[in-house]
Amino acid sequence: QVLLVESGGGLVQPGGSLRLSCAASGRTFSSYVMGWFRQAPGKEREFVAAIGRSGIITYYADSVKGRFTISRDNAKNTVYLQMISLKPEDTAVYLCAASETPRTITFGASPIAYWGQGTQVTVSS
Repeated sequence: QVLLVESGGGLVQPGGSLRLSCAASGRTFSSYVMGWFRQAPGKEREFVAAIGRSGIITYYADSVKGRFTISRDNAKNTVYLQMISLKPEDTAVYLCAASETPRTITFGASPIAYWGQGTQVTVSS
């Protein structure tokens, strides 16, 4: 069992930055591909970013490429999402997720083993 707890969400103006964190319990954190999804009101959940088990391979949705950076610290059992140049359309609940998929690139379409509870990000002036 892995418990994922997100933090770092909030209200930010367009063009601003936020860093989300996702702390995981358990000793097997490094055995999972980790990533982030988001869900805006009235919209389907969408893939944002994923990072491989060693932290070397990363993969992003086109909508966030160049603005968001995913990273992980296996010693701290934590995955991060650094977000810059935020836009109103980035407003959503951001959810951390863990997958046993063998390939990072398939994270967005693979079964998710564990979900966090989500953290709200609101981009508004």
